[in-house]
Amino acid sequence: MERTLLIVKPDATNRNLIGHIINRLEKAKFTIVEMRMVKLTKEEAGEFYAVHKERPFFDELTTYMTSGKIVPMVLEKENAISDLRTLIGATNPEEAASGTIRDEIGESKQSNSVHASDSTESADIEIPFFFS
Repeated sequence: MERTLLIVKPDATNRNLIGHIINRLEKAKFTIVEMRMVKLTKEEAGEFYAVHKERPFFDELTTYMTSGKIVPMVLEKENAISDLRTLIGATNPEEAASGTIRDEIGESKQSNSVHASDSTESADIEIPFFFS
């Protein structure tokens, strides 16, 4: 079994779409291993997204991720990372395949409703950030 991290972002929590996203995950046969609701500080968001620190959108990203509550969760299934990336769709909802989560509920490239680990290496770093 493979594990990955998914975060329901502030735009989706603010629109009461947590249940919708969980429903999509369960229909896709993901098992939710751990889940919680948190509000990140600017420092925590900066630490989580440190990989983007030198990018021009870093401050905007960390401000957005601290604008409301988020719901990080550990998901498990065979091929969890690739299957989840397929289910959520492209980062930009305008480019996301029809029927993906970001296509359905994403609002913009930043407010795209969910974050997901993009590799086993990322998952190995991201999961312990929220779950010990």
